[in-house]
Amino acid sequence: MSIFEQLTQLQKGAEEKIAAAVSKEELEGLWTQFLGRKGGELTAILRSVKGLDPQERPLVGKVANEVKGAIEGLIAKRQELLYQANLEKRLSSEQLDVTLPGRWQEPGRAHILSQTLGRIKEIFKGLGYSVMAGPEIETDYYNFEALNIPANHPSREMWDSFFLRPGLLMRSHTSPNQVRVMERQDPPVRVVCPGKCYRRDAVDATHFWEFHQVEGLLVDERVTFADLKGTLELFAKAMFGERRRTRFNPSYFPFTEPSAEVMVDCFVCEGKGCRVCKNSGWIEIMGAGMVHPRVLQGVGYDSERYSGFAFGMGVERIAMLTYAIDDIRLFYEDDLRFLRQF
Repeated sequence: MSIFEQLTQLQKGAEEKIAAAVSKEELEGLWTQFLGRKGGELTAILRSVKGLDPQERPLVGKVANEVKGAIEGLIAKRQELLYQANLEKRLSSEQLDVTLPGRWQEPGRAHILSQTLGRIKEIFKGLGYSVMAGPEIETDYYNFEALNIPANHPSREMWDSFFLRPGLLMRSHTSPNQVRVMERQDPPVRVVCPGKCYRRDAVDATHFWEFHQVEGLLVDERVTFADLKGTLELFAKAMFGERRRTRFNPSYFPFTEPSAEVMVDCFVCEGKGCRVCKNSGWIEIMGAGMVHPRVLQGVGYDSERYSGFAFGMGVERIAMLTYAIDDIRLFYEDDLRFLRQF
């Protein structure tokens, strides 16, 4: 049998086997069988080219390349047909029944603390206050000394702080922001500063080592305690209802003088006495007072010309009072049964 007959027979046999192949793996095996460089049938036939007349070799090479191209084309075409057949089979078996009801995906919502903080900021923005933030890692100077709390002063015991190293701590209140704001801005100043605070408190129903505060500050000429009282009365009515009444009890904070605890009449019992107000009829909502002249002088303000007031409230406390929540730990437990209620 001549080499040309061998090539013709090879191509015919390849056509039959390729047409009968039913998988990609089978086609790969046929390619190796017919066209493989080491053990392929075409390679074996071409080894006999060495014994041919030199004039016949170019013609044999041409025919061999035509056979090789034909086999490669047949394999490629068969691969495409098998792919399309498998695709159609998958599509028919994986049909989506669009008449089935979909799975309900519950939409996300703002956390109750974010909602409460947003409401607080909204109220004070309506009064012309801007919102500013400060660092959570503070220096001893801003957290204490600039607020009229020198080293070894007994009032430092009011804030049981997390110190990272000497002179550097996690801020224990948002009051340092008032100093930072006044250092950057000349009067008039009207700002609220929300943020996280950290204290080494024992965790219980009303205390947590991490919490949120909102610090408020107003400084201008001829600011009086009456301005503070009017501002916080307006806030209490906007936050807790128009019927709310406020009361200011004398208190002490190193950075304000005079200082006061701000109370509202209990909105649960209307001042009659209940579990929420501990039968007193009043609920404390924040601390406040007139900015101490030493704090104003420390930032370069003329304390004879300018005066101001500051206040600070706990966002968790405001939320607990607003929604009658009796355990601060619920805010941080990520219990969807609790969070879905707000």
